[in-house]
Amino acid sequence: MSQKNIDQHTVSSFGDQWAYFDHDESQRDDIQFLFDRYFQLVDWDALPQDAKGFDAGSGTGRWALLAAEKLGHLHCIDASDQAMNVAKRNLQNHQNCSFHVCSIEDAPIEKTSLDFGYSLGVLHHMPDTQAALDACATYLKPNAPFLVYLYYNFDNQKPIYCAMWKASEYLRKFVTSLPRGLRNGVCNIIAGIVYWPLAMIATLGEKIGFNVDNWPLSDYRHTTFYRMRHNARDRLGTELEQRFSKAEITTMMEKSGFQNIQFMDGMKWSYLFGQFSGDIKL
Repeated sequence: MSQKNIDQHTVSSFGDQWAYFDHDESQRDDIQFLFDRYFQLVDWDALPQDAKGFDAGSGTGRWALLAAEKLGHLHCIDASDQAMNVAKRNLQNHQNCSFHVCSIEDAPIEKTSLDFGYSLGVLHHMPDTQAALDACATYLKPNAPFLVYLYYNFDNQKPIYCAMWKASEYLRKFVTSLPRGLRNGVCNIIAGIVYWPLAMIATLGEKIGFNVDNWPLSDYRHTTFYRMRHNARDRLGTELEQRFSKAEITTMMEKSGFQNIQFMDGMKWSYLFGQFSGDIKL
């Protein structure tokens, strides 16, 4: 496996995380809700019949579980053996998936061969996000669509959001300093004393008639406590995390050869969609 764009501490941390939060069948409704939301920019009907695609950083296979139903074949790529074992179990009834334990750059996929690709919440955890985007582009046919979710740096939010993020960075540094065996428990506690109360306050505020879209952690009013626990672990228990402005994300996408870049309207995070059109970078 190539080591040039992998942080082994982060890969190991995610392996532990996905072994704990395995997104089994009991989470299917929540996964479907999030899938419909994240993939709303994708026009599945516009893809070729039996389209071939890839999931860069497939984790537990939660998105692959639904994407595979819409594609002829799906390549699942992840650097963690632990995560891939979970994905194989979750996708055991899908015969149209292949599994590659490797870095994104080293996947055994023919260049310019795929009709669609996506990477949700992964590339900002890599040392060189630009290089990872470049690698994703190499697998796509000209004009093939690509969906990516990257953390943004709150450049379009009020100062209170920036202050909260900076405060949470100190908490993340503390959590990631703990032995990995303790991180899940600590993050479960944080989910219970921070995520859940703020989500309930937002729920109450919405019922009273307030617009709560910009309230802290209000997005979690629509989801389960399992997701709160998982996201607390994802946000606070991962060693390497990068954030980018909208302008920086656009520039990176364009450097990788993407055009017709769209940002999802009304989303607090950066879900974006582009079509690959540039020269292949090997």
